[in-house]
Amino acid sequence: MSNTIKMNQQEIFDLSSANQQKAKSVLEKSGIVKVWERNGCRVNLVGSLRMGLLASHRDIDLHVYSKGITEEGSFAIMAQIAKLPDVTEIKCINGLHTEEHCMAWHIFYRYEDEIWQFDVIHIEEGTEYDGYFERMADRIVEVMTPDQKETILRLKFETPSDKDYHGVEYYEAVIADEISNMIEFDEWVNDHRKKPMYYWIP
Repeated sequence: MSNTIKMNQQEIFDLSSANQQKAKSVLEKSGIVKVWERNGCRVNLVGSLRMGLLASHRDIDLHVYSKGITEEGSFAIMAQIAKLPDVTEIKCINGLHTEEHCMAWHIFYRYEDEIWQFDVIHIEEGTEYDGYFERMADRIVEVMTPDQKETILRLKFETPSDKDYHGVEYYEAVIADEISNMIEFDEWVNDHRKKPMYYWIP
């Protein structure tokens, strides 16, 4: 989406809704959730799709939980996912030895003529971040007003393709600091990224 395109609130909500419906179709068709569940994992949807805030990015966020995660075990499940039709590429970041106790997987999936990215975090059950981002998402939905939702979606649609903003930056900027346009948002992000990293929940 170009930042020169201006849409009214109804157009923003309609386009977002259409993209979210497509994302749910991609999630169902891929079979990725079923593979994790067959291997005894608990799978939760997180991120923008859970919150109704998916705009133009073709990404789906999942948090997956199990006990006693090892590199070998997580890779074995990913080998099953690699066999799914239309999975084109898989990337891994090993965070088992960090405080996050996780394996982060990025799965690229072809749906019709588009490539969708699944960001799947395989997290040790019962650790600090078990359920944390689910609570974050649900809290954002709880406090977010319709006007704030419109602003978040509009900013996402107006974001130039060469900018790499994080979803939570939109949410905190709009909900906590009442940012309302792209110039303000860009300045907010630049200032915000100078601070020590933290996880925000409203």
